[in-house]
Amino acid sequence: MKALMMTQYGDVNTSLAFQTVAKPQISNNQVLIKTHAASINPIDYKVLRGDMKAFSKLTFPAGIGRDVSGVVAEIGSNVKGLAIGDEVFSRVAEPYAGTLAEYAVSDADHIVKKPNNLSHEEAASIPLVGLTAYQALIDIAKLQSGEKVLIHAGSGGLGTVAIQLAKSLGAFVATTTSTANVDLVKRIGADQVIDYKTENYLNEVKDFDVVFDTLGGNYTADAFKVIKMGGRVVSVSGELDGQTTKNLGLSFFIRGLLALKARKVTKAAEQKKALYRFVLMSPNGQQLSALADLYVANTITPVIDSVYKFDNSVEAFNSLVKGRAKGKIVINFVD
Repeated sequence: MKALMMTQYGDVNTSLAFQTVAKPQISNNQVLIKTHAASINPIDYKVLRGDMKAFSKLTFPAGIGRDVSGVVAEIGSNVKGLAIGDEVFSRVAEPYAGTLAEYAVSDADHIVKKPNNLSHEEAASIPLVGLTAYQALIDIAKLQSGEKVLIHAGSGGLGTVAIQLAKSLGAFVATTTSTANVDLVKRIGADQVIDYKTENYLNEVKDFDVVFDTLGGNYTADAFKVIKMGGRVVSVSGELDGQTTKNLGLSFFIRGLLALKARKVTKAAEQKKALYRFVLMSPNGQQLSALADLYVANTITPVIDSVYKFDNSVEAFNSLVKGRAKGKIVINFVD
């Protein structure tokens, strides 16, 4: 089968190549999916450039991509509730990363049947960002109706889902975005929009219950300036917290180095008696099914920036790296 493969650590243009590889073999608890669409995420190019080497080193060539929507092609002997020909979507587990290929493997319990009101491109845009938002806002932050949440970068792939999910929970949602995207984030439900090109969000929000930090850097530490005492800060780009480093199984030495690196954030959290957690998203079929129900009800609608043909996947990654996508960038394998 044809697959886009990572050939070495490096940038998009020098380290990705199309190759012919063997069609994956599945275990008794897995499903082989004929890919109709896949979406790409910042984690893909971060792995490619070597940002995750401290946690897991790659053996090259290695597959790329974690989101997939397609049709069931083969089923493991232990799998129940799915049949060949079913339309499904999934965020595959890390050992099976490689959805930018004609076939993808997923554990059966990470798979959900595709809602009829969604195209494969729309379904492929959901899993990673949807599960990240769900686990950040519901599992960790435990966002409640009537609470106030600040979501950074509201027009991005993650932000557009997080805004809509937070609104479905009954929260007041503030978000940051550029002038060009103000109308978009208002349209999907943001109650307060801060145009970072003309406004400083630190002057516009205060005493918030939750900050969802999607940017990292100074935004992580500054989040504690806008939450109330006892608030919660959840990040996908900031420093790793102690619980996350334990969950990753890192050595005591590495955990110590990361704790030193996170001192500024840890101190800020202590001063506000606040929760700080880094989101380490895990594939979860039950949560993905709950998200699918929200899409069926049109409580959340997909926001897609652009769709590229499979042969133009490198071009798609170049667009993603620029960081200006409005919603998700999707790869089409069929049309």
